[in-house]
Amino acid sequence: MDEKDFLAERFEEHRAHLRAVAYRMLSSLSEADDAVQEAWLRLSRSDVSDVANLGGWLTTVVGRVCLDLLRTRTARGEEPFDVRVPDPVISRATGGGRDGSGTDGTDPEQQALLADAVGLALLVVLQTLAPAERLAFVLHDMFGVPFDEIGPVVGRTPAAARQLASRARRRVRNAAAVPDTGLVRQREVVDAFLAAARDGDFEGLLGVLDPDVVLRADTGAGFPGLTRTVRGAHEVAGRALAFRRSAHGARYALVNGAAGVVTVVDGAPVSVMGLTVVGGKIAAIDILADPERLRGLDLTVLGADADARRLTADG
Repeated sequence: MDEKDFLAERFEEHRAHLRAVAYRMLSSLSEADDAVQEAWLRLSRSDVSDVANLGGWLTTVVGRVCLDLLRTRTARGEEPFDVRVPDPVISRATGGGRDGSGTDGTDPEQQALLADAVGLALLVVLQTLAPAERLAFVLHDMFGVPFDEIGPVVGRTPAAARQLASRARRRVRNAAAVPDTGLVRQREVVDAFLAAARDGDFEGLLGVLDPDVVLRADTGAGFPGLTRTVRGAHEVAGRALAFRRSAHGARYALVNGAAGVVTVVDGAPVSVMGLTVVGGKIAAIDILADPERLRGLDLTVLGADADARRLTADG
């Protein structure tokens, strides 16, 4: 094995971790993959013979790449809405994995992506942070990177980096309610929501929605004028009734480790819905229905049965 092969092997040992870091920073699976690839390119061009902790070195490199991407987004004003519906991570519910996640636990990369219960609602809140705040919070609070290493990445002193993370932490605590963790209870709430939507039961919908529920939807460019963010139980219930027909194609799945739904029409997925349940009520609904983004998701992980095979992006 030559030196480059040896370096590539060591990099692969850290790939899942690096992708998890980038996903939390960017809320995009494709951009996370790009950031990891850029980290490999930088590694292959660098002399790391004196690097004692390659994993830590790579983590800060990915952090720098993600920080540059976030700053570019901000400078160009590319995001047309307040926040972007994050790319969901879909997994199959088996009713109780050994880790309590309800998944089969066989995919280490998925486990890394979903560690620390990084739900869609939390990713949405992270998007509201300034790029440097987000990096300081993600690297320190989620991955334990010391501020001595974070400071140079954001161009600040370690003390200033600590303040960035502290400010971000307060905003996250104030904006992100702690979701219910029991998957059985989550599924009961989701089942009640779907049943009410199918039956056109407005009062039933109100019964499972938090009064301040927020619905965010990315439907892509094909639906101009459709409201992207809806707030309040009455408004969200009205939207749910408008899509009652598609509710009959709903299939239960785990979306970022929590109860969620993949909706299938004519054998093809038309939306992925992540639901955040807080105190037995649905506090947030995040819907990805952009055909282009749906094509980029791996839905084959839902299983090998007939229904699951129909949930592939190609129909």
